[in-house]
Amino acid sequence: MTRKILFVDRDGTLIEEPSDFQIDSVAKFRLVPGVIAALLRLRDAGYRFVMVSNQDALGTERYPQARFDEVQTLLLGILESQGIVFDSVRICPHTPEDGCQCRKPGIGLVLDFLADAEVDRRRSWVVGDRVTDVDLARNMGLPAERLDADHGWRHIADAILSRPRTGSCVRSTRETQIRVDVNLDAPPGDMPTTATGIGFFDHMLDQIGRHGGFELRVAVKGDLHVDDHHTVEDTGLALGAALRDALGDKAGVERFGFHVPMDDATAHVAVDLSGRPYCRFEGSFDREMVGGLATEMVPHFFRSLADGLRANIHVRIDGQNTHHRVESAFKALGRSLRMAIAQSGRAGIPSTKGAL
Repeated sequence: MTRKILFVDRDGTLIEEPSDFQIDSVAKFRLVPGVIAALLRLRDAGYRFVMVSNQDALGTERYPQARFDEVQTLLLGILESQGIVFDSVRICPHTPEDGCQCRKPGIGLVLDFLADAEVDRRRSWVVGDRVTDVDLARNMGLPAERLDADHGWRHIADAILSRPRTGSCVRSTRETQIRVDVNLDAPPGDMPTTATGIGFFDHMLDQIGRHGGFELRVAVKGDLHVDDHHTVEDTGLALGAALRDALGDKAGVERFGFHVPMDDATAHVAVDLSGRPYCRFEGSFDREMVGGLATEMVPHFFRSLADGLRANIHVRIDGQNTHHRVESAFKALGRSLRMAIAQSGRAGIPSTKGAL
């Protein structure tokens, strides 16, 4: 499971910086306004915290280690008492003249995070009060939020947590070239944005985004001169992967989604964003084709989607008209996804395991 990390500066960001720029005594200790409330919001959204700080000449006669430790112990103790824990504290004790590699905006203190495949680079941030913090973010390839008098911790938490949940997947094989982009927090546009070369399949994919309430873009070049199998199968895999990318660690989502009638047909689709791919499809079709789409590929699409999304998807359809049965299944899938990806307003990952 990937981790979203907030790389946080200390002086001027967590603790108010005094006029002499040296927080070397408890008497100078003041928390920055709003920091605890903001960090709690970010923690509840699944963020982990790492402190990254320059402490000029730490451990020298000019700035004894004991003075730093006294303030640092107080800071961490107060934050931990409120449920805010730092996974790691990274301190550079050098001065600019030392020419070290660890002083911000250098990345020496965080190289191991940059090499860690489990760190979610798209959703991690650097927060600080200085240009060096912004430059550190740039050097790490991360976005930054800079604290100042007009942009405090509440605004920073708002900015980070309001960032749209976007995801994409590019899949290229000898049989298909596919790109899928989703934005779970943007409504579908007025015009369809799917192009697979199979008109009815485009219509069905548009139903997913429209009834799912999210922006969906699909572009496919497949070997339709053979048949529709690879196009439909690989599109399901790519769509699932793009949705999984957008959901990230799934903190705060509803997780489950449940069905749709359409004239004579009824479709029941249940979704669980469990992290475990499984698909059960109950229903049959009287026609071999609907608008260029082989009906045998409908359950195959749902299975491919479950594999790409790593979700449980259970489908049950009945009715008389084959077109209606197929379309009701795709509409029900969109509605079920709409419920499952919705942000619940509750903290944490919706699982007793602590991960999905």
